[in-house]
Amino acid sequence: MEERKTVVLVDFNDNEVGVCEKMEAHEKGLLHRAFSVFLFRGDELLLQKRASHKYHCGGLWTNTCCSHPAPSESVEDAAVRRLKEELDIDAKSISEIHSFVYRAAFDNGLTEYEFDHVLIGEYDGEFAMNPEEVDDVRWVNIDNLLADVCNNPQRYTPWFITALGEAVKNWRSA
Repeated sequence: MEERKTVVLVDFNDNEVGVCEKMEAHEKGLLHRAFSVFLFRGDELLLQKRASHKYHCGGLWTNTCCSHPAPSESVEDAAVRRLKEELDIDAKSISEIHSFVYRAAFDNGLTEYEFDHVLIGEYDGEFAMNPEEVDDVRWVNIDNLLADVCNNPQRYTPWFITALGEAVKNWRSA
């Protein structure tokens, strides 16, 4: 039997207000906690292409890793866990730099309504894609990526487009 995954429901200040089954939260458009990890290597960012069979945004490019913390799990611990599950990456040091709330309705009736924590870090090691989660992975020059996002936003997830500028700004100022 497939495990039912839950997400943490939050208010606009990221205070927990309950838990909910993940698909129900997306069907009803309920605000829930999420995270987005951006791993850099010099002037490059590691992107992943979401598995085409994902429940939304399948086949779109996005940041290195994104998901939802489990109830009673910190954002940082969830990010480390999901980097390992999705890309077999052992994250040594990632840090939260920003958070934002966004809402995106999709053509399949699902809605992402997330309080998204953005984390950045440096990585220059090996990775291995989990095909249940990821269709492709690539390092992309940041300036080329910024230009492509402006010219071809349909290739990217909505949360990635929103978070990218702040992640790059923080990386370049570090």
